This record gives sequence, structure tokens and C-alpha cells, in this order.
Amino acid sequence: MYYIRFLVCAQTEQAINEEQIALIAYVIFAVLLLSVMSILFFVTFQKRKNQLLLKQVEQQKAFDDEITRTQTEIQEQTLKYVGWELHDNVGQLLAYANMQLNMLKTNVEPQLKPKVEETTQIVKDSLEQVRALSKSLNNEVLLNMGLEASITNELSRLKRMKFASADLQIIGESKALPDQKHEIIIFRMLQEFLSNTVKYSEANEIKVILNYKEDELIITASDDGVGFDIASAEKGSGLINIESRANLIGAKAIISSQPEQGVILTIDYPFHRPEIN
Repeated sequence: MYYIRFLVCAQTEQAINEEQIALIAYVIFAVLLLSVMSILFFVTFQKRKNQLLLKQVEQQKAFDDEITRTQTEIQEQTLKYVGWELHDNVGQLLAYANMQLNMLKTNVEPQLKPKVEETTQIVKDSLEQVRALSKSLNNEVLLNMGLEASITNELSRLKRMKFASADLQIIGESKALPDQKHEIIIFRMLQEFLSNTVKYSEANEIKVILNYKEDELIITASDDGVGFDIASAEKGSGLINIESRANLIGAKAIISSQPEQGVILTIDYPFHRPEIN
């Protein structure tokens, strides 16, 4: 009888142990399943969150590009109008004044002729400046001239204005940009740099280098002016305009400077890139 009781107790204890093991296994399985589900949920949530953030960044970039493109178009229309006004109105008035002074030279007293000739030369120089400036402001003229001729025209105008030298150097074989509109944007970036040079640099020399490579055009513009501290300088509208225009055409613009060592603008424009409309 005792033996039978022992067997019954042993079987009962074994059944309890099996139930405990099964319960523990179920709990472990449930914990693992819950953990896997939690991980999958977290990964899915993070992936969805990253997709939304990436979409927001892309939308913001597209919005910023559209704003920049609109501002650029407005600026181009304004510059075009000013260019027309300079050429059609101011230019014609200066040309008429120059003609009148040439006629006057033959009728004035000898002692006044040097003054008249000096004034005539000033009017003539002003007319050349106005014509050169009107060309640099009208994007249709710039497109017809091309990038290199437009830069040469701008540098010649600045040289007549105040600089000892303003030169363009071309390295490699010239080639057309994939989008002709990009020539206008690059020229405006250089024009912004040159405008800041005139205003702030106290420079005597300006140099622009167009380095044509197989896959990219590297443009370097530099002056020998007083320079400035990039780290402590606030981003003015000039720097922002250059950077935003560079982003618009898929280029990279870097401005470097040190006090008393001038300023250098480097533009890296890739030839092979997705077209931006």
C-alpha cells in the first residue's frame, strides 16, 4: 500500500512539474513574442518616422528652392528693366551730350578747349560704363554673350572703375554648360562677389579663373583686399545669395578669407548631374 502511495505521489509531482515547465515555457514564449512584436513595432515606427522626416526635409528643400527660384526670376526681371533703362535712356542722353560737346569744341575759345576735352572724355567714359553695366544687367544679353565674355565685360568695367588689374584666366578647353540658364546664375554669383569686393575689400587686384575639367567646372574668384574673419562674420545677404544660387543649380560655393589676406570664392559646378528645371 505504501508503495502504491509513493507511485501516486511521484506521478502527481511529475505532473505538477510538467505543468510548471509548460507554464514557464508558455511565459517565456509569450515574453519572447511580446519582445519581438515590440521590436518590430519600434522598428516600423522609427522607419515610418524617418520616412516622414525625410519627406518633410525634401518638401522644405523643394519649397526653399522654389522660393529661391522665384526670387531669382524677380531679380532678373528687375535687372533686365534697369539694364534697358540704362541703355535706352541714360545711354542715349550721354551719347547726345558727347555729340554736343564735340560740336562745342570747335566753337570755344582756345583757353577753354582743354576743359571741354576733359569733360568730353568724362562723358565718353561714362557712356562706356553705362553700356557695359547695361550688358551685365540684362540676362538676354548675357545669354548671347556667353559666360566668358560676360565675365570679361564685367571685369573690364571694374578695371576702368577703380582696380589696377582685373583679369580672367581660362584653364583647359572651354565647354558649354548643360543648361544655359546656369551661366546666368553663375555670373550673378560672381557679380555678387565682385560687388562686395568693390564695397568692402579695398583691393587693387581681382582675378577670376575658369578651370574646365572633364566632369566639372571649378571657378575661383579672388581679391587682394583686407579680407575678413569668416568665423566671426555674420552671414549677410551677399553670402546667402551666393549659397542659395549655388544650391539651386547643384553647385557648391565656398568662401574663404583671413584678415589682410583677401577673399576667395570657389564654385564647384558638376557637368553631369540631374537637370533642374
